[in-house]
Amino acid sequence: MKTLSSIKLVAVAAIALMSQFSYKANAQTPGGRMDAATIARLFPRGVDSPAFNKDGSITFRFQGPNAQKVELDAQFLDGRKEMTKDDQGVWSITVTPAKPDLYPYCFVVDGIQVADPQNPELFPNEGFKNSLIDIKAETPTMQDVQKVPHGKVTYRYYHSRLGFDRPMCVYTPAGYDPNGKEKYPVLYLIHGMTDTYETWWKVGRANVILDNLIAQNMAEKMIIVMPYANPYPEMIQRKLAERYDPMNTEIVVKEITESVMPYIESNYKVYTDANHRAVAGFSLGGRQTLACGLGHPELFHYVCAFAPAIFGNEWNTNFDNGTYTNPDKIKKELKFLWVSCGTADGLCSASRGIDATLTEKGIKHTALYSYGGHTWMNCRDYLEAIAMQLFK
Repeated sequence: MKTLSSIKLVAVAAIALMSQFSYKANAQTPGGRMDAATIARLFPRGVDSPAFNKDGSITFRFQGPNAQKVELDAQFLDGRKEMTKDDQGVWSITVTPAKPDLYPYCFVVDGIQVADPQNPELFPNEGFKNSLIDIKAETPTMQDVQKVPHGKVTYRYYHSRLGFDRPMCVYTPAGYDPNGKEKYPVLYLIHGMTDTYETWWKVGRANVILDNLIAQNMAEKMIIVMPYANPYPEMIQRKLAERYDPMNTEIVVKEITESVMPYIESNYKVYTDANHRAVAGFSLGGRQTLACGLGHPELFHYVCAFAPAIFGNEWNTNFDNGTYTNPDKIKKELKFLWVSCGTADGLCSASRGIDATLTEKGIKHTALYSYGGHTWMNCRDYLEAIAMQLFK
């Protein structure tokens, strides 16, 4: 009965689709193909955007004949730039980015933020909808795809301790054999607030960076696990939570240590000791990283926080309330601890506070303050830097 209903639904959908596309005899050539007019109606010609020009400039275009105002909002610009409209209803602007990199951008159409309809490269995020533009340097960097052996990024689902299946992405390096004898260390890599389990490889280029570093013997072969660190949307839907509580690190720490980690260690050729586990994260993920690593140094001997979302005096109170464990235990267990942030980042004062507290407590660590703000450009640089230090 269920199968019959499914067949009926497919049939109805097919009829509706054919009706919408107007597959009529008079819309086809004698050979049975659609004529030019039908093709033009079904697949209207778009605009070329983004268009790379010979002089190094880039032209962005948006087709919006009814729009009153369209602006370009890009991370390589100092504020939004207003676009101009031609007599065909196409808005455009030509700009020259100061520095090659992978940048997010969007159009602001009458106050509403939209991704570039002509660009298939999207920034995975729960909130804002941005496109990505990759502006190449003359010489390839570690963040560019090069002619080296490439690993794989796969989508996996695991059964969470919360009672339902959840997604994650897993990078395995070139040569990984699920049936082989070789074991690998694991980096658990956590995204920022409103990002998703796809962001670290689609925007952070984690797979590309590791491919290049491993190929040049600058990093150990490792597996990277990119979990979805925000379970709240589904928890709220299932009546397991009333509201989103991003500052609560306990739920994510338990998700990683009690659900994600056991799944990985049961399904991949990995080492299962703290000496071969690392945890790193950006922004809210940096906050969760410190809770995982400084809270459980017996599980993670490598801990790296990028612009961690720490507020008030939490760099001290987290030691007092049990979020971070005893400093003596941290000193005994950890092999590598890293904190980094951009000097223009609103969270830089927090990183400096953590840095000072760790120094005061005699906890050995590396602190880096680089140019720039709260951006994925910095994150890629930080990942490249820490990857060369892990599991040594």
